[in-house]
Amino acid sequence: MEQHLPYFVDIDPVAIALGPLPIIGNTLSIHWYGIMYLLAFFTFWKLAEWRAKKDPWRGWQASEVSDYLFYAILGVILGGRIGYMLFYATDQLLSEPLSLFRVWDGGMSFHGGLIGVLLVMYIYGRKTGWGFWNIADFSAPIVPLGLMFGRLGNFIGGELWGRKTDAAWGMIFPNSIESPLGTEALHQLYLTGALNAEARHPSQLYQAGLEGLLLFLILWFYSRKPRPRAAVSGMFLLGYGAFRFLVEFFRQPDVQLQFIAFDWLTMGQILSLPMVITGMILIIIAYRTDSPQIIIRR
Repeated sequence: MEQHLPYFVDIDPVAIALGPLPIIGNTLSIHWYGIMYLLAFFTFWKLAEWRAKKDPWRGWQASEVSDYLFYAILGVILGGRIGYMLFYATDQLLSEPLSLFRVWDGGMSFHGGLIGVLLVMYIYGRKTGWGFWNIADFSAPIVPLGLMFGRLGNFIGGELWGRKTDAAWGMIFPNSIESPLGTEALHQLYLTGALNAEARHPSQLYQAGLEGLLLFLILWFYSRKPRPRAAVSGMFLLGYGAFRFLVEFFRQPDVQLQFIAFDWLTMGQILSLPMVITGMILIIIAYRTDSPQIIIRR
């Protein structure tokens, strides 16, 4: 009987290499992860413009989307980096404060990015007179597609893998194996079946499917007609928090933190619980106190 071999995830994280270029004196490498970020922002931009044109009752003009998106991108990147260092690499931040700026070393946090975007929404809402909830409810249904692209970038980069499994769809991530052997040597060993016990859940794909595509579909159809103020935002917080909490049971905990409590609770779950609770509270309050919102521009 032919032996089943888990899929060996060995995708070059560099999508395009240009050079060497005289200007920088080195090869310019464009990584898949960066491309996924660009796809995320581009998708948000175009879908938001389309929604603004299609649904005048939302109160947005298509020309206003790009202005808001510029500040939102800053919030995502700055918040994501600062959040990662605070939540997952506190010791490194305290011992090497300048490591905060070494973004090329990797390390972005969704929860940090969310906080950054919330601050942008608040400041931008006050500056433009739009109000926080109008911006949040307009943005929330489109965000999950961006999250999906980000998780696909994690998968291609062979990072943030899941826990070990003997499931038929388990995959082998070379970076998860503590070995002096290089990737090519590990691949040859893999062909013998010797690495089958190292197969892991492709938790990045679970997250792309749940926090990304499924949550996008739920929010997109839920928000097709006017809803009470903050209800759409509450649904996003509830949905993301619940899906993230669930997937954390399959995702390998961060090596520097491991389990925070009870030999199962992870930092991702701790950060997701307040999202679930806040989302539920927002939905309840929204339906008790507000009627469906139709924004009228004057």
